Amino acid sequence: MNRSRLLMIGGLALALGLLVSYTVYNRLRTSSGSNNEPGIEVVVAVNDIQVGAKLEDRDIRLARFPQSNLPPGAFTKKSQVTGRGVVLPVSKGEFILPSKLAGVNAGAGLPSLIPPGMRAVSVRVNDVVSVAGFVQPGSRVDVLATGNPGAGNDRQTTTVLENVAVIAVGKSLERSSAGESQVAPVITLLVAPDDAQRLTLASQEGRIQLSLRNPLDTRKEGIGATRASSLYPGAAPATTTQTKPRAHKTVTPVVAPSVYAVETIRGSKRDETKF
Repeated sequence: MNRSRLLMIGGLALALGLLVSYTVYNRLRTSSGSNNEPGIEVVVAVNDIQVGAKLEDRDIRLARFPQSNLPPGAFTKKSQVTGRGVVLPVSKGEFILPSKLAGVNAGAGLPSLIPPGMRAVSVRVNDVVSVAGFVQPGSRVDVLATGNPGAGNDRQTTTVLENVAVIAVGKSLERSSAGESQVAPVITLLVAPDDAQRLTLASQEGRIQLSLRNPLDTRKEGIGATRASSLYPGAAPATTTQTKPRAHKTVTPVVAPSVYAVETIRGSKRDETKF
């Protein structure tokens, strides 16, 4: 192979290499250009933010993202979210969205979590009533009341409320991240105004018990009351002790005995004997 042929082959190889490099460069530049579309600054969380917290300037920052990657409703100014309450957990770096926040001027803490038309009612509990502490914020429960509604001694248990949301356990507004039990002396339930009256009356008139339910189970059973006498079918039915009215004494007036007289006539002499 002569020298000229080697030079020709080398030139062709060099030209081919330059062509390939130029093609790859153009593709990379095109791809890079598509990823560098004009970005928009939106509000994101600096750290994890708990439910009930009030957003402050130190909790949020502005970060630039491509417009095509932004979720609907993302805020573009910190002033739009500062001072609003958090109703759902927010993770570090997560977009601050309207669905995560309470309404404007709704405040923070527990009041911001109460939807319009609903009420938050707290009830005193212990380990048994709170299902060994497994009732947590976000749980769904039934409320059972045990008492004696009549004058007899036949106690009964009835389900007064079904599928009620637990909004707080003690002062905690957020469930344990590890799924651990939370024991507190007070549990706050989210109920309608009329149910708030029933719940308050049940806690005052008898003893209440919470029944934990699967959050996916939304059925309402409508179960009737269970009486203590139904647990012991062979026992005599409960009787009600009644006080007999006292008999009034009848006073009979004393009547003086009648006086009898016998008159005896002997000639002109008359005698009268009384007895």
